[in-house]
Amino acid sequence: MSTRYLIGRAELLTYPIEAPKKKTGDKAHPYTLGEAQRVIVPEIEVANAIFQALPAKACADDLAVARLVLHPAYLAKSFFPKLLLDQVGLSSVGSRTRRIKPRHQTQKKAPPEAETTELFVAGTRAALSNFPAFARSLNEQMPVAEQFARIETFAAMTPTDRLHLEGRTVGHVFEVGLHLPPEGNASDVRSMFADYAMDCGFEVNGAFEFEAGRLLFVAVEGEASGLEPLSQFTLTRVVRPMPHLRAARPVTRSMPLAIPFSLPSGEPLSREPKVAILDGGLPAEHVLDPYVRRYFLADEEASDVADFSEHGLGVTSAVLFGPIEPEAAAERPYAPVDHHRVLDAKIEGEDPYELYRTLGHVETVLLSRQYQFINLSLGPDLPIEDQDVHAWTAVIDSILSDGETLMTVAVGNNGERDAELSLNRIQVPSDSVNALSVGAADRSGDEWKRASYSATGPGRSPGRRKPDVVAFGGAPKEYFHVAAPGKRPNLAATLGTSFAAPLALRSAVGIRAILGSAVHPLAIKALLVHGCENKDEHDVHHVGWGRVPADINQLITCGEGEARIIYQGELRPGKFLRGPIPLPNFQLEGKVRLRATFCYASPVDPQDAGAYTKAGLGITFRPNRERRKKGAANASSATFFPAAEFRTEAELRADLGKWETLLHAENIYYGSSLLEPVFDVHYNAREAGGQAPSGAPSIRYALVVTVSAPKHAQLHQDILDAHAVLQALEPQVSLPVRV
Repeated sequence: MSTRYLIGRAELLTYPIEAPKKKTGDKAHPYTLGEAQRVIVPEIEVANAIFQALPAKACADDLAVARLVLHPAYLAKSFFPKLLLDQVGLSSVGSRTRRIKPRHQTQKKAPPEAETTELFVAGTRAALSNFPAFARSLNEQMPVAEQFARIETFAAMTPTDRLHLEGRTVGHVFEVGLHLPPEGNASDVRSMFADYAMDCGFEVNGAFEFEAGRLLFVAVEGEASGLEPLSQFTLTRVVRPMPHLRAARPVTRSMPLAIPFSLPSGEPLSREPKVAILDGGLPAEHVLDPYVRRYFLADEEASDVADFSEHGLGVTSAVLFGPIEPEAAAERPYAPVDHHRVLDAKIEGEDPYELYRTLGHVETVLLSRQYQFINLSLGPDLPIEDQDVHAWTAVIDSILSDGETLMTVAVGNNGERDAELSLNRIQVPSDSVNALSVGAADRSGDEWKRASYSATGPGRSPGRRKPDVVAFGGAPKEYFHVAAPGKRPNLAATLGTSFAAPLALRSAVGIRAILGSAVHPLAIKALLVHGCENKDEHDVHHVGWGRVPADINQLITCGEGEARIIYQGELRPGKFLRGPIPLPNFQLEGKVRLRATFCYASPVDPQDAGAYTKAGLGITFRPNRERRKKGAANASSATFFPAAEFRTEAELRADLGKWETLLHAENIYYGSSLLEPVFDVHYNAREAGGQAPSGAPSIRYALVVTVSAPKHAQLHQDILDAHAVLQALEPQVSLPVRV
């Protein structure tokens, strides 16, 4: 029987539809205008007293920044208080999610605590001093009054809000995140901050800085005793000790073994995929030369470090061969790779600037936009925070937002650190929403679980389910074997998420090598998640969506009674797209399992940690075109993804809602209940947490749907026969017996 391959071109079945009519109802408001005035006006006056006491140099262009917290009932982007801010002369320069206990709830059964949005609002001290009088002058008939009544608290941003020193070794070099006001530019803000920092005894190192969204990250050097006055600079978002790099300090050194292996006899399967490894370089002697297309030194003046190049060799070996069986032939590589040495001797010896220097090298490779597949098994030795986005994550997400590159990122080997302090949480930049974050499984066989060293979730929202996936990374009872340094093909035993990430990337490269350019990197990312193996006992914060299958055939072929279909296309902001799920021309019998994975690339707002993704998908499943309410234009909907229609915005966020760039679910239906089922997809665009202005970009998306109907062995062919535009994606290369 011939192999049944993925069915492609399903995007040709899609078509635009009119926006469904929304149900409107009266919004329950927690506070009257009078109640808000009695509480908030005194808070504004207290904040103004703090602002007036600041040194003039601390207030760049006389600007001050306050924390405006909205009541949890006003999370949706449509409740962003733009009118209020405009009339007072304030502007939002960022936001983050906060968990609060509101003074009053709109629902009797609401939990006492809830997540909400904290806005950072900037304005001149003069504008802020006029705010109390403006607030007192409001009356119920003014549209702006309703927006004022949405405020839960108002306070000055203080050094306590900005300093993040808990549980960290405080040295003499710090990274500072600075807000860029709407009318300001990075050079002006940098100059004003450097001038003020000098007065506080700090020096800004101009060689290391990164701009991401409306944030400027700079490195400063000085004594920790001066941090509090430094943090009074009003445009400061965060100050923290400069972290070190984690890949430079692996969980365990690889152990060279006197056990040989054989190199594969054939060439790489395809030379079409463009693959890059960003790591510690390669040793002077190694056996991977036939498979390394090009070798680059990010800094040609720096020398190698043996530990780094050994790590780089192991990561490269993992992408090329996967885990190597002792005394056996290594798997044939799917494609050759380029290796970029981004770690070198200049960062050895605890160089405090190693983090920014290395990020500069990573950014350069990403901006070259010459690779479809990249692995990064390094980053800051820093667990992620809910309140702020790190420079590494912001820079990487911004570049990956075009969806043209699939980047795997190791989540870190800190899984056994203190859980109560969240020191075991995934490390930066594996919180990236546009990359694929990979944790480690402890076994390659069926009885697997999270490797104890593998960092755990959750991620920050959006991007809550992290790691995205896991792959075999080795453990003391089953090491991950890679090529060892030297002229002969010998093995080294190792373990770590550093090797799980490239193993996951190997599967991605394999899909591209076999199926060719018909499958876009974003669709491959969706396929990896879609095909994950999982068990109910696994904690989603430990393994994400599951383990990437070791056998690539599980991802690109279909079994009896099964059809896997991929859609690849673009979505326009504010528009609705209908995606029919192709079924045969006859009614299916028995139970039918539908599994679906949506994946899209999103532009990001790094300054808005709580509203980080600028694109979101509202997805409605309509299983039967004949089942509709009287007078309704569209068929009735049914829940597919865990985001029911009438949940609040807070529940949507907590439940992997519409701002998540990866959604995956499966449901079982009776065949008789499915008649021309469809997904209606609405692309929501936002900016800084509010309504996006016109001109928001289109975004690339991928959808993978698997239809399983055990009573229909020829389902794959039946679907192809019923839909002439669909096409099975045949291999573009001659496959070996074992792939």
